[in-house]
Amino acid sequence: MGIFGRKSTDAAESPAPAAAPVSPELTALTGEYTIDPAHTTIGFVARHAMVTNVKGKFNDVEGTLHLDGGDPAKSTASLDIKMDSIDTGSADRDGHLKSADFFKIDEFPTMTFRSTKAEALGGDDYRITGDLTILGTTREISIDLEFNGAAKDPFGNERVGFEGTSEILRSDWGITWNAALETGGVLVSDKIKLNFDISAIRAGD
Repeated sequence: MGIFGRKSTDAAESPAPAAAPVSPELTALTGEYTIDPAHTTIGFVARHAMVTNVKGKFNDVEGTLHLDGGDPAKSTASLDIKMDSIDTGSADRDGHLKSADFFKIDEFPTMTFRSTKAEALGGDDYRITGDLTILGTTREISIDLEFNGAAKDPFGNERVGFEGTSEILRSDWGITWNAALETGGVLVSDKIKLNFDISAIRAGD
């Protein structure tokens, strides 16, 4: 059973069964957590020239989680991502992405995510919905997540881990630069896949 609990279903013709008690393991996870940037990856995948994928990530990520084991729907997440830290393995490509054609990092140095809703999909699968802000434009996205568990590392830190994905259209945030191909199609896909691999450390009392 994962951190956000189980999704309830309505019973149209019979009373709903009593809620299952929250497991002690979940209750023990309640608290505030700080995302560990050294073990967290916020990545993306874009189709390039209609034939291959370009993968990238952001190396400067900060954020917090509030986990509520007793009432998992009250759990929240907050992320701040420095756009200057974009890394696709090519300095020239990174420079283009930082320019006015794409992220305009001089004017909009940070991308943010603020959750507004948490829901359970069954097992350890969940969905976090929230506001993603890029280039000063805010739109709602949903992130499908898997809770990977909790553990104490060799340094005594209490950690939790999540991994998840989402898909967006970059044009929804006004990122529309492209180039036509002689064979048809465009150089960069509008659809972008986002990947989240998050490790967070419980804050001290």
